[in-house]
Amino acid sequence: MKLTYQTSAKSWTEALPIGNGRLGAMIFGGVELERVQLNEDSLWSGSPKNWNNPEAKKYLPEMRKLIFAGKYVEADQLAKKMMGPYTQSYLPLGDLLLTFDHIGRLSDYKRGLDLKDGIARVQYMIDDVTYTREMFSSFEDQVIVIHLKANKQGKLNFTARLNSLLQSVTESSDEELILKGICPENVDPNYFRENAQPIQYAQKETGNSITFEGRLAVKLEDGFYELNDEGLQIKQATAATLFFSAATSFNGYDKSPRKEGKAPSIAVMKYLKDAKKHTFEKLRENHIRDYTSLFNRVELDLGPSLVKEEISTDQWIEQYGARDPKLVELLFHYGRYLMITSSRPGTQPANLQGIWNDMLQPPWSSNYTLNINAQMNYWPVETCNLAECHEPFLTFIEELSHNGERTAEINYGCRGWTAHHNSDIWRQSAPVGAYGHGDPVWTFWPMAGAWLSQHLWEHFAFSRDKQFLREKAYPIMKKAAIFCIDWLIEDEAGYLVTAPSTSPEHKFVTENGKLAAISMAATMDLTLIWDLFTNCIEATKELNCDIEFCKELEEKRSKLFPLQIGQYGQLQEWIKDWEDQEINHRHVSHLFGVYPGRQFTDHETPELFEAAKQSLLRRGDEGTGWSLAWKIALWARFKDGNRALDLISNLLQLVNEENKTNYHKGGVYPNLFDAHPPFQIDGNFGFVAGLAELLLQSHTEGIQFLPALPDAWPNGYVRGLRARGSFEIDIEWENKQLKVVVIRSLKGERCVINIENSVEVRAGESVIDTEDIGNGLIAFSTKARESYTIRPIKTAAL
Repeated sequence: MKLTYQTSAKSWTEALPIGNGRLGAMIFGGVELERVQLNEDSLWSGSPKNWNNPEAKKYLPEMRKLIFAGKYVEADQLAKKMMGPYTQSYLPLGDLLLTFDHIGRLSDYKRGLDLKDGIARVQYMIDDVTYTREMFSSFEDQVIVIHLKANKQGKLNFTARLNSLLQSVTESSDEELILKGICPENVDPNYFRENAQPIQYAQKETGNSITFEGRLAVKLEDGFYELNDEGLQIKQATAATLFFSAATSFNGYDKSPRKEGKAPSIAVMKYLKDAKKHTFEKLRENHIRDYTSLFNRVELDLGPSLVKEEISTDQWIEQYGARDPKLVELLFHYGRYLMITSSRPGTQPANLQGIWNDMLQPPWSSNYTLNINAQMNYWPVETCNLAECHEPFLTFIEELSHNGERTAEINYGCRGWTAHHNSDIWRQSAPVGAYGHGDPVWTFWPMAGAWLSQHLWEHFAFSRDKQFLREKAYPIMKKAAIFCIDWLIEDEAGYLVTAPSTSPEHKFVTENGKLAAISMAATMDLTLIWDLFTNCIEATKELNCDIEFCKELEEKRSKLFPLQIGQYGQLQEWIKDWEDQEINHRHVSHLFGVYPGRQFTDHETPELFEAAKQSLLRRGDEGTGWSLAWKIALWARFKDGNRALDLISNLLQLVNEENKTNYHKGGVYPNLFDAHPPFQIDGNFGFVAGLAELLLQSHTEGIQFLPALPDAWPNGYVRGLRARGSFEIDIEWENKQLKVVVIRSLKGERCVINIENSVEVRAGESVIDTEDIGNGLIAFSTKARESYTIRPIKTAAL
C-alpha cells in the first residue's frame, strides 16, 4: 500500500502525485531543493470558439460516392476538407520551490506515498537532525498542505518561491506570496509544427484566455518569516505548515473566461482564509476522513509477497514484476488512488494525464481523446465502487452533447449530437486536423457520442437510479441515437451502413496495395451503434416511454450490416477482409463488442465471440500501456486469466527516462505512472478495470464470480466490488475454489447469479428460496440494504 524510494526524483516520472480532483502536485522530494510541480484542472489554453466546418456537409455526398465506388484513397484526401481546428491544451500552473539551508552530512533518506491515507512523505537526516515533510491535497479544504518539521528546535530554515512557465508575475501581500498569470490564446499540439509561434498570447486588454492566481501562506509554531515579492523566507523554525491554493477565471465551457469569467483571487483568498483557521492536525484529519471514505471501499488480497525485506518500488518492479501478487495489488490500489485524486464531483474529468502535467505542449495536448483513452479512464469507477468520481465525466458528456448538436447540424445536416476524436475544456465536438493537416484515420470518426453514451447507461446499470436515467442519461442517449439513425444509409443490399467510416488509428491495405483509412461500415461503428440502440431500447422499457422510438431502434438495429468473419477466422475490422496495415496494432477497436460492450458473448454469439478471440490472438501480447490494459480486460471476458496475467507481466515492466532499453514498449515508470510511452494515465485506470473483470463480471444476465482467475492467485479475497443491478460484492476463494460470496443489495433488485456449483443462499441465519432459471442461472429476491451470503454446497474446482 506504499510507494517507497531511497532517493529523490531525478525526473518527473519519478515524482509522486497528490491531488484533490482540482489541485494537483508532483512531489520530487529533493533535499537541498524541493520541487512541488503544481496543476489546476481548469487551466487550459484558448476560449470558446466556432470549430464547425459548414464545408463538410457539401462534401459528404461526394465522399459517399467515392466510398461506394471503392475509391478509398481518394476518400481519404477528400476527408481533409471536412476537418476543423485542433483542440486546446491542458497547461502547468507552475512550481513551488523550497530551498533549504542545510549544512552537514545527508543520511537515512526515505521518500514515499502512502495509499492508505493519501499522504506523500519525505524524511532524512542532516548530521543529527531529522527532517520530515508531509504533503497532501485536501478535497474538503481545497488547499495543498505541506508540513515541514525538524526534530531539534530552530533547525528549520528555508525559502519558498513560486514561478510559472506561463506569462506571470509574483507579488506579495502582508501574509501571502501570490502568483498571477494568463494562459495563451492558442497552443498547438506538439505534433503540429506549421506555425512559427505554436504558443500564442494576446495583449492583456484584448485577450480572451483564462487568467489564474495561486497563493502561498504559512503558519509557524516558532521562529519567524520574512515575505517579499521574491519569496517567503522561514528562519529558526521547528515546524512550519505551508498552504497553497489556486483558481482560474474559467466559468464554464461556453463562457468567455475573460469577459464572463470568475475572479480567481476571490476563491483563492477564501480557500486560504478558511484553511488557516485549522491546525495542521485538523487539516490532515479532514483529508484522511474524506479520502478514506472512498479508498477504503475496496480491499484486495491476491496472496503473499515474494519480497521479504524492504525494497524501493522501482527495484520491486524491475526484479519481480507481476510474479509478486503484492505488486499487482499495489498497481491496482494506485489506480484507485489516482482516480480519487484526479476526478471528484465538481471538477473537470481526468484528462490524458489525469491532472498532472509539467509541459506547455504536453503529449497530445493532454486533452480528452475520445476514441478510447478518455473512456478507459472511467472504466473502473463503477466496478470499483467510485461512482462519485464518474460525475465529472458524465457532466462533460452532457456539455459536449450541447456543442455536438451544432456539429451534427452544421457539418452533416443531421439531427441529434455527435463528437469526434478529440475534445478539451471547451467541449470541442468537431473533427480536429487543422483543416487538412491531420490524418483521417484519427480525425474523421463521428462515433464518440455513441461510445460516450455508454457511460451514462452504465452509471444507471450499476446504480439503478431511474431519476438519473429519466432526467439526464436517456435524453442524451436518445439524441446520440438519433444522430446515428440519420448517419446510417442503406447499401445496395438494403443493409444500414456508416459512410464514411474508419477503424480508429488503423489503416487497411486496399486491393491495389495502397493504405487507406476511410471505407464504410467499420466493425467498431456497427458495434457502437448496436450498443447505443440496445441501451436506448432497454431505457425506454425501464422508463415505460418512447414506445414508437423503441420500435424504430429495434427495426434499425435489425438492419445493421452483418458482421463478418475473415480468412484467418478473425472478426473482420472492416467491411471487407482487407489485410491490416499493422497486425500488432495497439488499437483493438473492432473488439468493443466484447469489452467494454456486451454484444459478443460465448452463450449468445459463440461464432463472433470466437472470431473476436482470434482477432486478439493475431494482435499479440505486446503493446503500449493503455493497449495492454484493454487486452487484459478482453482476456478477462474471454475467461483466460493466465493470458491476462501474461499481459499484466508486460505492463509491470520498468520504463526509465534514463535507460531507453524498454522505452518503445508499454510498461510503468518508477512512480507507477503508465507508460504509453510517454505517460498516459488511461493505462493505470484500464488495468484496474481489467483486474476487477478477472474477479467479477456482470455484463450478461447473471453475475459471475472469479470468471477468469489466474492459476498464480489460488487463494485470496476481494471486497467491495460493484455489479450491475446495484449490488456490492465480497468474494473469498481457496485453492482456486469459491469459498464464500457476500452480496449487499443496495436497491432491492432481483439478483441473478451464474454459478456452476450447487449453492446455499442465506439472509442472516435463514436459508432463502432460489429459482433455477436455466443456463446455470440462479435467481433470488433481495431487500434493499440487506446482505446475502452464498456458499457452495458441494465444492468443485473452478
